[in-house]
Amino acid sequence: MKKMLILISVLSFCVVTAALAVPPGKILAFDKSPMGTVTFSGKIHKDAGVKCMECHNKEMFPKMKKGTVEIKMAKIYAGELCGVCHNGKRAFEAKKNCNRCHVKK
Repeated sequence: MKKMLILISVLSFCVVTAALAVPPGKILAFDKSPMGTVTFSGKIHKDAGVKCMECHNKEMFPKMKKGTVEIKMAKIYAGELCGVCHNGKRAFEAKKNCNRCHVKK
């Protein structure tokens, strides 16, 4: 019985932690680029079939916290970070679609 309670507690923590990464209706805004603000919607990526752990791993984005990884376009164009998917095969190519991510206000 005690093991069952511990298992339920651990699973509940994991579900709550994953849900808090980018909750429904919320987006992350990265506003440091002179090209314009980049927004990230967890819902859009989830609806596209992307699982959180595809990006949140030790090679890409190890922590689910904004600002913990320096994102540079050179890395994306080299097929790292967002460029793993945004390469024109799995998702739109980042290099030819700047305005799909960068939006000037």
